[in-house]
Amino acid sequence: MTVLSFGEIMLRLKSPGTERFLQSPVLEAGFGGGESNVAVSLANFEVHSQFLTVLPENIIGDECIRQLRAFGVDVSKIQRAQGRMGVYYIEGGANQLPGKVLYDRSYSAIALAKKGDIDWNAAFEGVDWFHITGITPAISGSAAELSLESVRIAREKGLTVSCDLNYRKNLWKYGTKAPDVMRKLVEYVDIAVANEEDIQKSLGIGTDVDVGSGNLDRDRYRELGDMVLKAYPGMHLVAITLRESHSADSNGWAGCLNDRDNFFQSKNYLIQDIVDRVGGGDAFSGGLIYGLSALDSKQRALEFAVAAGALKHSIPGDYNRVGKDDVSRLMEGDGTGRVQR
Repeated sequence: MTVLSFGEIMLRLKSPGTERFLQSPVLEAGFGGGESNVAVSLANFEVHSQFLTVLPENIIGDECIRQLRAFGVDVSKIQRAQGRMGVYYIEGGANQLPGKVLYDRSYSAIALAKKGDIDWNAAFEGVDWFHITGITPAISGSAAELSLESVRIAREKGLTVSCDLNYRKNLWKYGTKAPDVMRKLVEYVDIAVANEEDIQKSLGIGTDVDVGSGNLDRDRYRELGDMVLKAYPGMHLVAITLRESHSADSNGWAGCLNDRDNFFQSKNYLIQDIVDRVGGGDAFSGGLIYGLSALDSKQRALEFAVAAGALKHSIPGDYNRVGKDDVSRLMEGDGTGRVQR
């Protein structure tokens, strides 16, 4: 199977440890973005993983490509164009002090890209599965049109299309509300990934689930999934991540999956002493794509996805640097953290 992920990858600048921004004159540099994080996860799971984006012709773009290639991601479809590379700044947070993300991605090369700039017939050659998120449509009007074009052509070609709704309130700033775009995009989606806030804010689907609560009522999530599937008859299933935020350092983590006929729930993980929660949802998406294509049941696919997301909370940076054996070990119940010798 070949999976193509499409979206923006950014330069990631993080304050060290749990320091506030510029508490010391140091920012740790790396790369990351929702779709590239999924591509890296899939490559680590030995899936033929391709990533498509638009990067500037400069040394930072070159280094970004080199790092993706080092993970085994196929970067042959990445395009280069005028513009800059988007940047995001991140503060880790700790205990009752939440983490913080600041975006600086206006006029990035992909934000300037427009409908027709990418030859989707060539991009989808040899591809079985296409993955996109709600982040790219949020960065600019032209990127939204490009995203809608991508899923429409992917559906026409018979690809499996997955979308992590990924609502980002700090990005929808160009005069269009998220539901105005995302409701159109999701019409072409087979598999949706979301949390409860994504569904409320991206699709405008009402529910009495309290997105600000630290304790989530799982009984409401089957109903929430039913509402999404009823609104989008072409969608095959929706997977929802369940995060109980007790503090910045301690989260409950689980997931559920609704395929119209059945409702699956995963085991729950209590994740304490969180190292880096950014990318946890992307790790879930990568794990779900792998699980649905390679494992023998949807329950096991869900458990694999949740275990992959849980492990990401222990790894600094955007990328989930774990393989199939790491995830399977946790999935099968070995969460002791004992040294492997």
